[in-house]
Amino acid sequence: MTIREASAKWQGTLKEGSGRLRLGSGVFEGAYSFPSRFENGPGTNPEELIAAAHAGCFSMALSAILGGEGHTPGSIQTIAKVHLGATAAGPTISRIELETEASVAGIAAEDFERLAQSAKAGCLVTRALAGVATITLKASLVGAAIE
Repeated sequence: MTIREASAKWQGTLKEGSGRLRLGSGVFEGAYSFPSRFENGPGTNPEELIAAAHAGCFSMALSAILGGEGHTPGSIQTIAKVHLGATAAGPTISRIELETEASVAGIAAEDFERLAQSAKAGCLVTRALAGVATITLKASLVGAAIE
């Protein structure tokens, strides 16, 4: 089985400290802090990395499902928006919104929507995030579609 890893190093207190996140592949390393996570400070945060993982996973899942149905996508562009909320247990990822646009020739809009919803349900990261109360999808077919 494939194993992926990333690491985090934190120094100092929660609000005044800072840290670095690093992907095991070495292709990304970045600073994170309380302001970058819970305010609008510079740097990245774990939720942003979750959003990137979800957008990437969904795009690949949609490509696979479209291909399995005989439709080769020209392109798929996905944005994932991770919302932080407060609960009695503390800060929580309360919602994730996926927005995708795909260029796929020769597919009806309703078929594209059905396949996109199937990709959302089957996406490895969507399944891993099953504890998130709401994960929505807005799927738009751009380019030539069958009417």
